[in-house]
Amino acid sequence: MTRVYLDHNATAPLRPEARAAMAEAMEIVGNPSSVHAEGRSAKAFLEKCRARLAAALGAEGAEIVFTGSATEAAAMALAGRAVLCSGVEHDAVATWCAPELATDGQGRVSVPDPAGATLQLANSETGVIQDLPEALWMSDFTQGFGKIAIDFNSSAPMMAVVSGHKLGGPKGVGALVMRRGIDIDPVLKGGGQEMGRRAGTENLIGIAGFAAAAEAAVEDVNRGRWQSVEEMRDLLEEALVAEAKQIKSVGKGARRLPNTLCLLTPGWKGETQVMQMDLAGFAISAGSACSSGKVKTSPVLRAMGFDEAEAGCAIRVSLGLETKRDDVLRFAESWARHARKHETRAA
Repeated sequence: MTRVYLDHNATAPLRPEARAAMAEAMEIVGNPSSVHAEGRSAKAFLEKCRARLAAALGAEGAEIVFTGSATEAAAMALAGRAVLCSGVEHDAVATWCAPELATDGQGRVSVPDPAGATLQLANSETGVIQDLPEALWMSDFTQGFGKIAIDFNSSAPMMAVVSGHKLGGPKGVGALVMRRGIDIDPVLKGGGQEMGRRAGTENLIGIAGFAAAAEAAVEDVNRGRWQSVEEMRDLLEEALVAEAKQIKSVGKGARRLPNTLCLLTPGWKGETQVMQMDLAGFAISAGSACSSGKVKTSPVLRAMGFDEAEAGCAIRVSLGLETKRDDVLRFAESWARHARKHETRAA
């Protein structure tokens, strides 16, 4: 059985450009903080990667602080501050802020005071893209970066967080992007790495892969490669909605990421669907990867107005650039077969 991977929002396959850049970085001996020739060589390589990531983000002139993840970057931006957010934020952000911002039934958030708020660019579960207000304190760019066009310098937030493995880089590396003049206290203290904002020797291998993957991902966006993915997503959406009587396509009325589909079938647990599809050879999820396996319903869907029972019956299908039309059709056929069995048992 040939498996089909449809969980790209959890993590994307490693890009060949990232693999090559990481292999190059493995040959660099020095510590970027050392003053000898080997250290200076490592430092020059690090700064080259920093500039490459900044260019990919449209953040030239901004400060890039490399971290171990977008989760860590969010903690750096939000810890110790009184910041509001909505219920659709990822747990990495929601844990630091008060979920008081209103969310409508399409997952769109109202932000009356942007300077005291954080708002994600795109949701990992529904794919819903937000309109970021001016002077926003922080935005989670993690899911949008590499799938839609981003220009940090001309966008709204004072800071943004990004992650390597969501766009084909390695796991275990992220970054905080900051406009110059922003003052934050380091979460990790020790050495003076990353302009004194994040202690610890930089993960040069991971950073190299992240920068290379970001460049390649932005090139794919600019070339319009995600358009065909969006067409496959829409094809799948139409097929599944036509198959099940009560199915709901969450966020369909809003602007969404081109690869993301969130489907809710009342009475059919999302966990059950994930297991059935896994046995059939398809990798999907019942929410964000960081919350999968936990006994709780999606706070994203609850914030959008779905009750607890409904929110527990959703799945997320997230396509990638390598997803083929045949993969989508095979999944639709398999899911529909299980949906018919579910409806027969429920009748």
